[in-house]
Amino acid sequence: MWNRRRVLQGSAALLLPAGPALAGPRPKLGEAAPEAELTLLDGSKVKLSDMRGDVVVFNIWATWCAPCRRELPLLDTYYAINRRHGMRVYALSTEDSVPLYKLKPLFEKLTIQPTKKIRGPYGAIDGAVPSNYVIDRAGVLRYAKAAAFDLDDLNRELVPLLREPRPA
Repeated sequence: MWNRRRVLQGSAALLLPAGPALAGPRPKLGEAAPEAELTLLDGSKVKLSDMRGDVVVFNIWATWCAPCRRELPLLDTYYAINRRHGMRVYALSTEDSVPLYKLKPLFEKLTIQPTKKIRGPYGAIDGAVPSNYVIDRAGVLRYAKAAAFDLDDLNRELVPLLREPRPA
């Protein structure tokens, strides 16, 4: 009886979403990206609407997620190379249980923007990490997927967007 109860409890835990799931309706590809307000690790706030003209990536990750740990340094290097072309990357850890001071040393080594909170309909897609969103220069959601980027994915999704002229 004890073993069966333990298996059932473990199975129930697997059904829980990994970190914050999407609140409200999911943003739709090809449509204007819903507004978001980001609270950065340093406490400052930035709105998605203020980033119009840049290509924006929201990366939702977790420290326990092996694909996330491979993806984050790749995203960081890609951002370091392409930020001068109007690219922004914001990384949000799903783990409320990890104190921010423990994440700070990691982000001191990275150039991407560590994010404490995203207010808006951007979170772990279907409870899965990593989840990524890409918003083009005109503010249109062009990519939303629960999967880790590799270099080919980044080039396929971002290079065409980075080549687009900034809206007037």
